[in-house]
Amino acid sequence: MARLHLFDLDGTLLHGSSAPVEISRQLGLEAQTVALDKAIGAGRISPLEYASHVHALWAELTEAHVAAAFAGAPWLSGIEEVWAEIRGSGDYCAVVSLSPSFFVERLTEWGAHAAYGSRFPAVPFTEPVDPAGILSAAAKVQIADRLCAEYGLGRADCVAYGDSMSDKDLFEAVPVSVAVNADQHLTGLATHSYVGRDLADAYQLTRHSR
Repeated sequence: MARLHLFDLDGTLLHGSSAPVEISRQLGLEAQTVALDKAIGAGRISPLEYASHVHALWAELTEAHVAAAFAGAPWLSGIEEVWAEIRGSGDYCAVVSLSPSFFVERLTEWGAHAAYGSRFPAVPFTEPVDPAGILSAAAKVQIADRLCAEYGLGRADCVAYGDSMSDKDLFEAVPVSVAVNADQHLTGLATHSYVGRDLADAYQLTRHSR
């Protein structure tokens, strides 16, 4: 039976950072977004409040800024190689993140079968954030279920990789999970734990869990 590998982005595929922080760095607004990351990580603001704040910060954002942020981000090593191995084995890989879809979806070019993020207006912004498009921790489970239905799989066939509170619901819903450079919110929930900067090492932890 094939498996579906579900990857978080911020703090997981990105080491010690998030897509919004990397985007904001291009605008000289890194400090403000780091503070927002801490607030949402502690549960002091909601995903919608977070999205509204970064949308306001990014009034001058262009596609060139987004491309530079993606290219310069602190990615784990081995992402493309791991996803090629997953594809080669007949499994599926997807990225599900609360970060903006215009950043997350670029990961399909690296080999992800699917990539989901919160829907923001097109860059440069001329419209407000639509609350209906902003993802939550619970939405990650809903997206996993939709992908399972598309691929003919069930939750029992899923492996989740994440680092924080936004991954808690998904970790509770699937049988195999890897806490990657994770915080205390995933303590005791993950099947495996990995600290480091090579996705191949994190992926190897799941190879026997079939």
